[in-house]
Amino acid sequence: MTAAPTPPDDPRYRPVPLDFVRLPEDEMRRRADDLLADMRRRRSVRRFSTEPVPRDLVATALEVAGTAPSGAHKQPWRFVVVTDAELKARIRAAAEEEERDFYRARAPQHWLDALAPLGTDEVKTHLTDAPYVIVMFKVRHGVQPDGAIEKHYYATESCGIAAGFLIAALHRVGLATLPHTPSPMAFLSEVLGRPAEEQPFLVLPVGYPAPDAEVPDLGRKPLDDIVVWH
Repeated sequence: MTAAPTPPDDPRYRPVPLDFVRLPEDEMRRRADDLLADMRRRRSVRRFSTEPVPRDLVATALEVAGTAPSGAHKQPWRFVVVTDAELKARIRAAAEEEERDFYRARAPQHWLDALAPLGTDEVKTHLTDAPYVIVMFKVRHGVQPDGAIEKHYYATESCGIAAGFLIAALHRVGLATLPHTPSPMAFLSEVLGRPAEEQPFLVLPVGYPAPDAEVPDLGRKPLDDIVVWH
């Protein structure tokens, strides 16, 4: 029998029993198959309905995102949820200005070639049509009440994981999303009045797809192309 590990000799480590339910293998496989089938239907949507979406569904998905693991449990993310039409219009105008410059001047041809099958361009109707626009910020460091700086660890990686949780959760409750990263994104800090320690990370329109929404005919890499077993 393996002896239990000795807990760290530090009073700040205060463990509690793990809340874990071990499932029968047939139930595990059923859940795995159901999740895979559902996530295979997930698509990034560029045409959104303006129909209202229950706020509590978005709030629950954000709570799911907040359960993501993070470096030293610093949870270095802030989600700014924009529903105000004027604010969404300002975000769209600024994003389209950056995107016009990207598509017409800054993007190398190989990048434009990679984007061509996706049907993207500088017009970003999703930023005003979607009832919610979630702007995720990476909190580069914390600020204590006395002004002291609290270091955050692996903030970029942690935010990436939380963003994945959020996209999956919104899909599971029946909503569409479009991960959007206008480049550069500094205008978001100004438009939304965020402090200097918060860096724009992701823009995520959320809502129902428009009735005439279409998506490009794309496949995904098979398991053998993305996994190496040792």
